Amino acid sequence: MKISLGNAPCSWGVEFADDPRNPPWRQVLKDCADAGYRGIELGPIGYMPEDPVVLADALAEHDLSLIGGVVFRPFHDPYKWDEVRDAAIRTARSLSAHGARHFVLIDSISARRAPTAGRADEAEQMEADEWRGLKNRIEAAAQIGADHGLIPSIHAHAGGFIDFEPELDRLLDAIDADLLKICFDTGHHSYAGFDPVDFLERHAARVSYMHFKDIDPAVKARVVATRTDFYTACGQGIFCNLGKGDVDFPAVRRILVEAGFDGWCTVEQDCDPMLAVSPIEDARANRAYLRSIGF
Repeated sequence: MKISLGNAPCSWGVEFADDPRNPPWRQVLKDCADAGYRGIELGPIGYMPEDPVVLADALAEHDLSLIGGVVFRPFHDPYKWDEVRDAAIRTARSLSAHGARHFVLIDSISARRAPTAGRADEAEQMEADEWRGLKNRIEAAAQIGADHGLIPSIHAHAGGFIDFEPELDRLLDAIDADLLKICFDTGHHSYAGFDPVDFLERHAARVSYMHFKDIDPAVKARVVATRTDFYTACGQGIFCNLGKGDVDFPAVRRILVEAGFDGWCTVEQDCDPMLAVSPIEDARANRAYLRSIGF
């Protein structure tokens, strides 16, 4: 068993490829390597070069592996399927060109669900036909990843229609485990109001990839009570440095070790690119904390 630690462009505030606030992608690669990580995610397709030669040279310059990438798109919206499918294909091509393995699918934030992030009892639920469409689109995207030799996984996310634990369980029951694994994000599970340690204990065998986030419990309580939107909550520091929040990372490590987890765990400390004071210092602090508990 070998657990490797990586980081992701979202820790530098990169959520959308065309955001003018994004830091230069070469700077993110350098910072990631300088902070002690040996792998990095692709970020939103179009942020890093899709020319495999250009990106391969830059990764090699910093001795970084490309771990995987995320398709963060509106799977909930049938009218956006062409956009979602295009992003899935481009992401899969970019990942396979560099020998990356992890193809992560996330239903992006919906205007119908964003106001109830963190409040499962208030959240609007899909009608049966809507749910079938969502499930079918996720399954089709997963097949795109599998056809490119990747490991597709689902990632629950605040403000989307795969947010709360019962929704994640329902999707996992509906799609064959040989096709769709779990990218388990400790922070989003806590944000949703559920226990990440309990879920991981029950589903460790299906987890192919981990995202490490921590949640500041005081900020979480405030943003849930005031119905603060996700990106404002990021700017307010809901995702704190690892070990400073409510996620029990020593227990997470224990479960992964007992399950024989072999692969990447990627730090994702989502932040506002204009408000983040020093992402590289956060990245270093998170690496030091993980080292201190045996990662």
